[in-house]
Order: sequence, then structure tokens, then C-alpha cells
Amino acid sequence: ASQTDFDFVRALIEGGRIPEDVTISVLSQCREHLIRRTMESLAGAKRAIVHIYASTAPAFLTTVFKKTKEEVIEMTLESVRLIKELAARQPETQWALEFSPENFSGSELAFARDICDAVAETWGASPDNKLIVNLPATVELATPNVFADQIEWMCRELRHRGSMIISVHTHNDRGSAVAAAELAVLAGADRIEGCLFGNGERTGNADLVTMALNLFSQGIDPGLDFSQLDRVARTAEGLTGLPVHPRHPYAGDLVFTAFSGSHQDAIKKGMAARTPEDPWNVPYLPVDPEDLGRGYDSIVRVNSQSGKGGVSYIMETAHGLVMPRRLQVEFSGAVQRHADSKGGEISPAELWDLFGQEYLKLKKPILYAGHHLVERGKGQGVTLTVRLDKQTLGLSGKGNGPIAAVVNALGLPVELHSYEERSIGRGADAKAAAFIEMSMEGVKGITFGVGIHENIITASILSVISVVNRLLSQAPREVRAEMLEKLKEE
Repeated sequence: ASQTDFDFVRALIEGGRIPEDVTISVLSQCREHLIRRTMESLAGAKRAIVHIYASTAPAFLTTVFKKTKEEVIEMTLESVRLIKELAARQPETQWALEFSPENFSGSELAFARDICDAVAETWGASPDNKLIVNLPATVELATPNVFADQIEWMCRELRHRGSMIISVHTHNDRGSAVAAAELAVLAGADRIEGCLFGNGERTGNADLVTMALNLFSQGIDPGLDFSQLDRVARTAEGLTGLPVHPRHPYAGDLVFTAFSGSHQDAIKKGMAARTPEDPWNVPYLPVDPEDLGRGYDSIVRVNSQSGKGGVSYIMETAHGLVMPRRLQVEFSGAVQRHADSKGGEISPAELWDLFGQEYLKLKKPILYAGHHLVERGKGQGVTLTVRLDKQTLGLSGKGNGPIAAVVNALGLPVELHSYEERSIGRGADAKAAAFIEMSMEGVKGITFGVGIHENIITASILSVISVVNRLLSQAPREVRAEMLEKLKEE
């Protein structure tokens, strides 16, 4: 109807911008001058669908058109005859006709049936030259099952059903456009009209992304390629100026992201259990994000709702650190306290910094400065150099291994409960991670310490210093002062 629309269609055709497997479709009211201009715009197209519409709802007949049912049918058929005449003048184009009884879902079904049959007869529809009958919920007036019942009735009652492609065009006034389209297909529809991300008139149309990927999630090929969905979303946002909501099904930035602790734990276990040849079966993730061109790096993110599963997943996938289960529980408590005080989300980098503050960067009261190991018969001897209150101390001890020797050198009332070693990374850049669990006389509970270093012996010694510092920080002030004074005396 506008010069802009006309020029756009001409640019597509004259510039060869319509792909071979795409058919251009144009929409016009049943008005002669608009139809002539529309047909003129399509000159030279290989294939084209001319879509005309006339409302069949009672309010339009009495208020907008001020015509009887018979007059509306004749108005529509005059338009069909005109299109047929103009199409015959452009035999190089393969033409198809689409007709919509606008406001179908609010129309008398018998009238909608009669006008569609009349259009099919006038156009000369046949099984080899089918008329597209588009049945729109121009305004969504009822639940999806009611719309599906209307589609089923039409499919059963249309005299020329075998010469028709039944299409549906749902709107989202009640928030059910996709559901209505899905049920309409189950009721007999052959075709769905919609928009990317549902960006249509008023509340929008059926979202083709959601519709297609709903089918995909059930093992049905929708015939649409969304293997680079983020790119599609960013392109649509750039062209329309309308952002895709972070919670938009499949396409939103957060739809494959779990913050809840129980969700994170289930996802972590599901990801750990799967192998590349397995069918996709990960809790809370209906499709594999990689099938949509997305990675796994954001499926778990951390905030105050997160538990050990989410925290440990980020530490493993982002930083390569696989923590013992009890350490996962302990550190997740620290993460939750930090998130509660800070508010918002904790990034992988912030999570690593927090882990460092809790376990790796503890320099008080004891700062590790170096060590020297010697063999002592069947045991191990160590000279440990530490700094305490600006004083450098050389502490000696022996035991059946480096850890026992360091513990004995410190001379503190601690008890070892568990010790594990794991690697971070591979090859020349690999580091050793040592995890130690201890308790201390006068301090409630058991606490972890962690050491990371290129050398496994150094990592184990650092883990002892880490856990001792953490235990001392929890000790009553007078108990801590007494222990440190004895350490200086040694």
C-alpha cells in the first residue's frame, strides 16, 4: 500500500535477493487499487503468494463494512477474479493465492466455511493448485483447545478440503499463540504463520522459534535451521530494535542457566554422566545447548540461591579444579554468605578470587616462606621457614611423610582427617592441588585447607599452612594467642 513497501519488494526481486527455496508473500486488502499495485510490485518474481483478507466477524460486517454476508462474499470474489486476471498477464511467475477470513476465531463458522469454499471455486483450486486458506485468531478470544475445535470443524466441513492448504495465524493476546498453533496442527492444520520471537501486532504472533524448537525437542525436524540461534537473535534485535527477553524460550540469555542449588546439582550430575554418543538426557535442559550454537559455559551461574553443585561445576569447568565433596559443601557456604552480602550474581572470576581469599592467599597469622626436605631413615624430615608477626622462624620436624613432618614442625594440636591430591590442567602447564582436612583442639568442627603449586610437595605443605591459618582464625582469641606464643618459643 505504501511506496516503501513497493520499493522493498522491487529491490528483493530486481536484486536477486530471494533465495531459490523461498517464496515471497504479499498481503493486500480486498480493494482494487491495492491489489493492482501489489501485483505490479511482483513483476519478475519466480514464485509469489498473493494473500488477501476480509473479516468475517459479525462486528466487522455491521460496523466496519456495513455489508451483508452475501455482499462480503461478492467483494472477496471480485478481488479473486482480479488477481486471477492480472496473474494471467505474468505467466513467468508461479502464482499461489492465500485467503484469510480475518477474525476467524470470532466468526460464525458456517459463514467462514462458505466464503472459503466460494474463493476456492472462483480461483479454480485443485489438488495440484491448492488454495491456502489461512484461519487466523486475529484476536485470541479463547483457550487453545477451543481454537483447535474450530480448526477441526473447518477441516471436516469444507467442501474443497482436498484442494486447500489449511494455515493458521495465531495471536498472543492471551499468551497462548504457540499452544494454539500446536493444537491446531493436531486438529488438522497443514501450515503455521508466525514471527521470529513472536514480534507481531499488539501482543505479537506465534513465535516460530519456540514452535520449531518445541518440535525439535520431541525429535521432529521443523525444517528450520536454528543451529546459530544467538546470531539469529542478535540480528533480529538489531533490525527491529526489540530485545529478546532473557527468559524467552530457547533464545533468551538465561534459559539454559540454573541459579537454584538443586537444579545446579542435577545438571552437574547429568553432564558428568553423559557421553557424546548418548541421547540428550540432562535434567532441566530440554535440548542440548550445542544444537543451538550455544556452549555449556553459562548453564550454571552462581548467586545466593546456588548450592555446592553449581559452585563446584563452575570451579571445575571454568578453572579446572575438582573439589572433594565435603569441600564443595564448605566453600558453597562461603559463596552464599558473599552473595547475600553483595547481592546479584558471582562471575567465575569472582568465584576464583573468593576461593583464593578463603584458602590460597591466607598469610596470617602464619606466612609460608620456604622449606627444605631431608630423608630421616624410613621417615621424612623438614625444615620449614615461616613468618609470624614480622618474625622469621625456622621450624624442624619429622614424620612418615612431608605432611606429618610439617605438622610436627608446627607443633600445634591438630588432627588430620583426610588428604587428597589432584591435578589442574595437563602437560607442562599442569599444577598440583592438595586438599587437607583437619581439626584443632579448642576449635569446633573440621576445616579444609588447599594448596596449589607446580610441585606436589610444595602444594601439600601449602595446604597444611592454609588449614592451620583457617583453624586459628576460628579459635578463641586467648587460645590462638597461647598457641602462637608456643610456636615462637620453638
